[in-house]
Parts: sequence; C-alpha cells; structure tokens
Amino acid sequence: MRIGILSDTHNRVQRTKLAVQLLIAEGAQALIHCGDLTNSEVVEECSALPCYYVFGNNDFDESELSRSMTLGGGICLGKGGEFTLAGRRIAVTHGDSTQEIRRLAALEPDYLMFGHTHVRADEKHGPTRYINPGALHRAPTWTVARLDLDSDELRHLDVFDHQRR
Repeated sequence: MRIGILSDTHNRVQRTKLAVQLLIAEGAQALIHCGDLTNSEVVEECSALPCYYVFGNNDFDESELSRSMTLGGGICLGKGGEFTLAGRRIAVTHGDSTQEIRRLAALEPDYLMFGHTHVRADEKHGPTRYINPGALHRAPTWTVARLDLDSDELRHLDVFDHQRR
C-alpha cells in the first residue's frame, strides 16, 4: 500500500490540489496530512483519497476543519494519534509539541509522521522511522512524500506551481 504525506499547506489550495494529483499519480491510496491546513478548502482537496488529519499550531478553527474532514470522509486525530494501515503502526502529529512527539514515540510505532519545521526529514530512532514530508508553504522547495508501506520505500516529491510566490 502506498500513502501520500503532506504538511503545512497553509491555505495553499491550488498547490495542495497539485500535490494530491501528484501523489495519486504516484499510486497513493490514502493521505496523511500532518497539520497546518488552515482552511476547509485544503481539506476538500485532500478528500480525493481517504485521509488522516492532525491539527497544527495554525489551525485556529478546529471545529470547522473537523466538520470538513468528516464531510469528506476523513479521520481527524486531533493534535496527534496512531492508527494501523497495511499492518504498519503509524503515529501522526504536527510537530510543534515536544510533549506530543514524546507521547507518540513512547508507543514505538513503525512510523512517526510530523511537519511544522517546513524541512523534509527521514530518520530512524530505535524502532521508529520519523518522516517529515516538507511543506507546501514557506519552503525553498515545496515537497510532499510518498511511502510504500510494503517495501518501506520513501520518496520526497517536488511540487511545482506555475504561480510560485
């Protein structure tokens, strides 16, 4: 199973749409959004596939975002949570809370996905692989990630927007 990972979209609806299209073209069957969506239009773009979401420090209207996630068939994990896909335990948080990262890391999931820094990362700490897909806002290169849960192959993908600002 292949999954797409996004973070820090910050109201960039068109860029999110391009990123989701790219991830679908790369075979993603589900999405994980690591927070800082900031508006429900971004949620609608992510609803093209089953999606798991967490709130980031810039997601101020959590009730509206949560409503949009539910309407789109998504799963809201609040500030952080864990679930299983293809036999792999996946924990997700935004990354702005050290306490939440520690709480999830203590569960020793296969993967801990986060954003917040706008810097892509792929590191192994003990049994857990920490993955940051990068960002679609305030980053020198806009990136998302595609993870194959069967082969454990991770690819960071550049997202190109002809209206780059």
